[in-house]
Amino acid sequence: MDTTTIAVDIAKSVFQVAVSQRLGYVCENHRLSRAKFMRYFAEHRPATVLLEACSSAHHWARELQSLGHSVILLPPHAVRPYVPRNKTDRTDAKALLEAFRNKDIHPVPIKTVDQHVMMTLHRFRSAYIAQRTARINTTRGILREIDIFIPAGAARVVPVIYDLTGDPESVVPRSLRPILNEACAEIRDLEVRIRTIEQQLENLAKDNPVIGRLRTIPGIGLLTATALVAFVGDIGRFPTGRHFASYLGLTPRERSRGLHRRLGRISKRGDAYIRMLLIHGARSVLWASKKSKNLDRLRLWALEIERSRGHNKAAVALANKLARIAWAVWRKDCRFESNRIVG
Repeated sequence: MDTTTIAVDIAKSVFQVAVSQRLGYVCENHRLSRAKFMRYFAEHRPATVLLEACSSAHHWARELQSLGHSVILLPPHAVRPYVPRNKTDRTDAKALLEAFRNKDIHPVPIKTVDQHVMMTLHRFRSAYIAQRTARINTTRGILREIDIFIPAGAARVVPVIYDLTGDPESVVPRSLRPILNEACAEIRDLEVRIRTIEQQLENLAKDNPVIGRLRTIPGIGLLTATALVAFVGDIGRFPTGRHFASYLGLTPRERSRGLHRRLGRISKRGDAYIRMLLIHGARSVLWASKKSKNLDRLRLWALEIERSRGHNKAAVALANKLARIAWAVWRKDCRFESNRIVG
């Protein structure tokens, strides 16, 4: 492979290509159509190709790798500061070359097709849950206007509405009953779709031993384990568990200078979806631990944090701990084993 570096600004139909054979200098600029893009790289000698990790970048990275090129994906937020003036396709491509020179910018691992499948399932599931929540909230609001209050809990909405619309003596206006029944049908349909996606994730998990090992950790179930494998990819890029927790935004934000070190709230950087799953998993561990008589050191530690700092801070602290445990289990190819110390 020669020392040529090629930066590509990806778009839907037009690709801007900047070729550099010397650091800091662009010797060629090309504007390629979608049809000519792969042909250009098929005819080019193997080189280092730089892409922003944006929409369709992982697909093009896999395609370019199949042609013998070394592909590096750079995070878009780290490339943007290298666009000094007007934002154009040319300056975006040049910014990739400049960002590549900064060794503190860590490349994004190229995702496999299987990872994309799991990511897609998670995104559709999240969208279905948001739609179901919207339907439920709309229905609750409509019924509240006619002095009908449905008890808390998403599972109670549809049965209550069917009882109200099926009762001839109900206070629900007859002209409103068909649309309420239709809303209930939409909610039931969305619930079926959510369960179908969860079953598909379960089927994918059976063929992945990493997911099986991650599910041995308290608070990490099917959704969190598959999301970690899909979104994180290569765990080897994190040297320690703290680096992994920091990547997920579960470590404190720091504002220090001189001899004064100030740690604040968690940074909330990284993927918000995985962080949400880990925190929800930590909450479930805390609630279950209060009812259990056989506790291990992890649960005892979490309960002590809850008593001293409150439930929310304990949940975040435990989520941080779960992320570090997940890193260790994943990196060392082992199962989580808890030592129960209270009988």
